Amino acid sequence: MTKTLTLLRRSVIRGLTAAALGIAAFGAVAHAEDKPEVLRIGTTAPGHLKFILARHNRAFEKEFAKDGIKVELVAFTNGGGEALTALATGAIEVTYTGNNPALRAAAKGADVKAVGLSSFTKNSSTTIIVLKDSPIKTLEDLKGKKVAYLPGTVRHSVFSKALKLANLTTDDVDSLNLDFAASGPALIRGDVDAIVESDSSTSKLIESGQARVLLDSNKYPEWSAPYIISVNGEYAGKYPDIIKRLLKVDIQLARWADANPEETIKIFVEETKTSEKSVRSTYEGGKFYQDPKITPEALAALKDEETFMKEAKLLKGAVNYDTWVDTSYLDKAYKEVDANQ
Repeated sequence: MTKTLTLLRRSVIRGLTAAALGIAAFGAVAHAEDKPEVLRIGTTAPGHLKFILARHNRAFEKEFAKDGIKVELVAFTNGGGEALTALATGAIEVTYTGNNPALRAAAKGADVKAVGLSSFTKNSSTTIIVLKDSPIKTLEDLKGKKVAYLPGTVRHSVFSKALKLANLTTDDVDSLNLDFAASGPALIRGDVDAIVESDSSTSKLIESGQARVLLDSNKYPEWSAPYIISVNGEYAGKYPDIIKRLLKVDIQLARWADANPEETIKIFVEETKTSEKSVRSTYEGGKFYQDPKITPEALAALKDEETFMKEAKLLKGAVNYDTWVDTSYLDKAYKEVDANQ
């Protein structure tokens, strides 16, 4: 073999070796991207039930610890709009919210997907309360009064539906954008005339005798619509197995709650610092309605809610349910959970 051929062979071998190393390195990078470093899961404060159960027993952390994936749980105090904004911008990857913020994000064309239900109870668990000795006796009396609530939330929608009963709209009241941490004290001081909040938040003021209920939305089951598990579309497309595994945990949490109603109520009361009486009223008979399956009934209720939101000028645009709702992750999750039963 000549010296020239020997040098050429060595050059080829070195080139092939470098190429092989390059392919191996690329493979390592590709494999690493199959697994994210973090999974950030949000909820609207104080927290949806399955989120609370997962936080209590570290269910999500346990599922992803074996992969070295860090799980961060975030409770948003300014309502579902804040949570969905965080989701759409990639600040979080998954969130449990009410239907109103989820529908609004979908109507805007945000890259978010509805992959399951947080819950589908037969009530919206919202109350309108006033001070115990307030002269406000009827919904009609709210005209011109200061009312505190978080815009863009389920409570906002319920308030609009309640005012409609009295032939009023939110234009007929002085609306103040306050969460319960601010609106509760404001009501007691007399700075606002009424507040619209979840019954779990207002229960302590009611039970202490400081306030009374003007309207309880639980008396209007036709106002209810499912709460949504939403995911960031880009993240779900990149890490579909992560979303499937998260939903497997969600299914297991829902089934655990049904099998352990007393412990579930105890955990929720302790974790959220809410009234046990209120929690038992919300989940009457130990029925939690946490199954994440997106049923035809759930879709119909969401479409009814969307229609109302448009009429009440709470939503711009239209929801494309074919692109927004994606049950593929949940379908796979159910198959795996049921196969292991």
